[in-house]
Amino acid sequence: MKFLIPLLLCCLPLVANAETRVPQSQSEITLSFAPLVRETAPAVVNIYVRFVTQARARTPFMDDPFFERLFEGFGQPQPRVQNSLGSGVILSDDGIVVSNYHVVGQATDIRIVLNDGREYDARVLLGDQESDLAILKIDDVSDLPFLALRDSETVEVGELTLAIGNPFGVGQTVSSGIVSGLARSGGSNGRGAGYFIQTDAPINPGNSGGALVDMRGDLLGINTRILSRSGGSNGIGFAIPADLVAAFVKQARDGNDRFVRPWAGATGQAVDADLAETLGRDRPGGIMLAGLHPASPLADAGFEVGDVVLSVDGAPVGSPGEMLFRMSVASDQDSATMTRLRGGEEEDLTVALIPPPDDPPRDETVLPEDSSLPGLTLARINPALLAELNLPIAAEGVVVLDEGPIGRRVGLRRGDVLQRIDRQDVDTPAQAAAILSEARRGTTVRAIRGNSRIVLRF
Repeated sequence: MKFLIPLLLCCLPLVANAETRVPQSQSEITLSFAPLVRETAPAVVNIYVRFVTQARARTPFMDDPFFERLFEGFGQPQPRVQNSLGSGVILSDDGIVVSNYHVVGQATDIRIVLNDGREYDARVLLGDQESDLAILKIDDVSDLPFLALRDSETVEVGELTLAIGNPFGVGQTVSSGIVSGLARSGGSNGRGAGYFIQTDAPINPGNSGGALVDMRGDLLGINTRILSRSGGSNGIGFAIPADLVAAFVKQARDGNDRFVRPWAGATGQAVDADLAETLGRDRPGGIMLAGLHPASPLADAGFEVGDVVLSVDGAPVGSPGEMLFRMSVASDQDSATMTRLRGGEEEDLTVALIPPPDDPPRDETVLPEDSSLPGLTLARINPALLAELNLPIAAEGVVVLDEGPIGRRVGLRRGDVLQRIDRQDVDTPAQAAAILSEARRGTTVRAIRGNSRIVLRF
């Protein structure tokens, strides 16, 4: 111990005289993130939302496995006001803000609070649940701080990043990390378009909609989710790439209230090592087409089932989600160049970027009050409905748009594809409505729900 004390004393003057200053060059910025945070944090905002949900009064029997069906639909729904919070990023000085759809998509009131304490009301210009993005607008403002969008094709694994947001509502917080991966699927919780930037920068609840920025202060992506069993950060977070955000902003400024993504009208599987060997390829990559809708723009361009899509506009694709992402970020174009592999030969084909056609007409039909299922709304399936309801591309016939009060109680769901009613095939909404209007007792409905066939008797 007599040797340790003098050693500690001699170190004290060195700590006291340590120099404190702002980094003066790009190389020195790696010693401190403070200059970068000062530049970017003002453009990241806290978002407070209020939304109304419908909840039914609970009874002691509602959770009982025997009685729960008897109390299904019990009582009148009562409106309940709920509050939540998240984050957002300002993208222009005139008040364009981006956040996650799950933060603001169902909101009735949106309040945005800037880093300096200023508060504004905002409204949703465009929202899309599938991509989990929403574009907001603050009216009558100017000279707001904003972030520039980074070209997603230039992002590399290993780059330093900062995640800025409002985790757990504690206030604006900054965490650091790196780009851990590109073209990630982000898990399978049902949100997002299946193409993300992965980062190990800690992201927690409340960070949703916040910024993932690079060392130049440009926006890499919008933080949207984490991979965690506990709900806390485990070092695997996902951000929606800036290229897709740019496509959303353009459509919002063009007046769209929903994101119109190009329609592929195709299904496929990633070419793994085994499939690549079968195709005579030396490495995996690309998507083998397993199905094509007759109206698919890929089919019009010359693709056939069994062909492999290798790239879109020169960018390699390794999964169906990545192909759809490439098409979505090119949505401001009329067409995209896709490289096709067939019989060992590669060929570039021009594919039209079009929304899913709303043809043939939907022929929406609502069953009258004197029907066995009053209020049931049916429609003829077309490509627009295939995309809207996420139906298999081979689905055809009649689909349920709204179950109605009794249809919901007997087990029908939005998106069910009706095949037979009381042993009669149904091809049109009018035909299905006529059969159900005449049915009085013992009705049987055969339908397809997702990838399953179901039978309902009531």
